[in-house]
Amino acid sequence: MTRLRPLLVWAALAAAMIIPIAIAAGSPLLAWRNAVYIAAGFAGVVALALLLLQPLLSGSYLPGLRLRLGRRLHAWVGGAIVAAVLVHVGALWITSPPDVLDALLFDSATDFSAWGVVAMWAVFATALLAAFRSRIRLILWRLCHVVLAATIVVGSVVHALLIDGTMGLGSKAALCALVLVAAAKVITDLRLLADLRRLAGRRVAR
Repeated sequence: MTRLRPLLVWAALAAAMIIPIAIAAGSPLLAWRNAVYIAAGFAGVVALALLLLQPLLSGSYLPGLRLRLGRRLHAWVGGAIVAAVLVHVGALWITSPPDVLDALLFDSATDFSAWGVVAMWAVFATALLAAFRSRIRLILWRLCHVVLAATIVVGSVVHALLIDGTMGLGSKAALCALVLVAAAKVITDLRLLADLRRLAGRRVAR
């Protein structure tokens, strides 16, 4: 059983990520959509699935992965999320530029648009933060990273739950719940709140 545990963990993770994508692929709503719109939707689904993987990599929860490899994969998956978001937004722009412009200006009639835009800018800000990691104090970098990560997770989850699209309701809700739990687990275990109090204490002392 001990030997099977790593395999079961990876299998459960793969199922949690692949099943929602597979259900979306089989949605009857795709019959009335063009290829660009379908690509936009699938890029969003893939980005949401990858959000489940990110905290598990950063927290070293996946069996068989060394810490250094896990961090490297975390960076690569982060890049994949950025690419998926770019495809998601870019394809939607090709399909309907006015709708995307309204969303970017927070002038859209749909509530889910604003949550998606906030998550999008947080994704881009996280990528920029990662590029300047060596120039920022570690404690400050970690705090900024976790705030942005939390913003991405909450914004993406609310964005997904408010959309009545190709994703199945049950699989979407389950994936969103797992993303939230995984992110909360990392924040708790890494004691980032303690880092925040320590940083605040240093500023008061000055």
